[in-house]
Amino acid sequence: MRLKKTALAVAGLGMALALAACGQNAAPSGGAAPSGAAAPAGGTKVGVILPETDSSARWEGFDKPLLTAAMQAEGLDADVQNAQGDVQKFSTLADGMIASGVKVLVIASIDSESGAAVAAKAKAQGIPVIDYDRLNLGGSSDYYVSFDNVRVGELQGTGLKDALAGKPGAQVIEIEGAPTDNNATLFYNGQQNILKPLYDNGALKLVRSQPIEKWDNQIGGQTFEQILTGNGGKVDGVVAANDGLAGAIITVLQKYGLNGQVPVTGQDATPDGLQAILRGDQYMTVFKEIRLEAEATAKLAAALAEGDTAAADAIATATTDDPTGNRKVKSVLLTPVLITKDNVKTVVDAGQVKASEICVAETQAACAELGIS
Repeated sequence: MRLKKTALAVAGLGMALALAACGQNAAPSGGAAPSGAAAPAGGTKVGVILPETDSSARWEGFDKPLLTAAMQAEGLDADVQNAQGDVQKFSTLADGMIASGVKVLVIASIDSESGAAVAAKAKAQGIPVIDYDRLNLGGSSDYYVSFDNVRVGELQGTGLKDALAGKPGAQVIEIEGAPTDNNATLFYNGQQNILKPLYDNGALKLVRSQPIEKWDNQIGGQTFEQILTGNGGKVDGVVAANDGLAGAIITVLQKYGLNGQVPVTGQDATPDGLQAILRGDQYMTVFKEIRLEAEATAKLAAALAEGDTAAADAIATATTDDPTGNRKVKSVLLTPVLITKDNVKTVVDAGQVKASEICVAETQAACAELGIS
């Protein structure tokens, strides 16, 4: 299976290229800064809470070390903790950071309800809050840093549309992310911008669309198999909301001898996802360069720690709608990139993964063909 193209840009930051939300569980190493890097002694204290490790390796493998390094570069002393999918732990970590006197709180929440509650506590103490990667609907956070997640979904939809071109009436199964994650909703909305017109005019046929609680890869695979068998073992294309779900789906397709014949989408450009693309088992992924997300967050946190909202506003030049809170949130929205086999090298060249992580025995020939070394 093959690939096409895409874009990138972030207003006011002078940054380039763009890798997010969700992947597999083998921690990537290529793009991560050393996690043991010490923050500057006496630096301004910033609290950062990440959501979990079960559904995606990105949070510990990429976000934690990259955020630590980016904050240090801005003269900040960042306490980066992971809530491990536990809402109570998320709240407890926030309480501890607020009590310790952090000047800014950065949260990638487990769900909007708990995230909004934590933001309210911080705001009550005069601490500005940045929603990191996931917007907390109905919350009160001052700023939001992420990727253009509707665009992520559009790239997934475009990838599948391209892969199924010339196959009228192709049957599609959609395995989506967690219904409590606003990003999953945005991914879905973007996908539908591309795919719904094709469903409506009969160019493609939607078998079923199913969100997966907690982005659980195992449940995602089981759900896909149930839908597949319920459809008589027929499927022509699969929307998988991230590389972790894609991997679980590919395992099922292998069981039925369909891998490599059915295009599968993904997201996060994980080493496992990129290997699957090089093998021909996965059609595409979405590259979101987390280094850029971490750097933008650190710059924003540094401005807010100084009480310089004008500087913060100059960084967060976009806005994002919060329909639950009936408000617009000042945002930094980075641009994602569509990755298929033909441009896998883009991810390696950006330093997000190492060639050694994706050029294994099964993919050596493909890597040689594409000049990846």
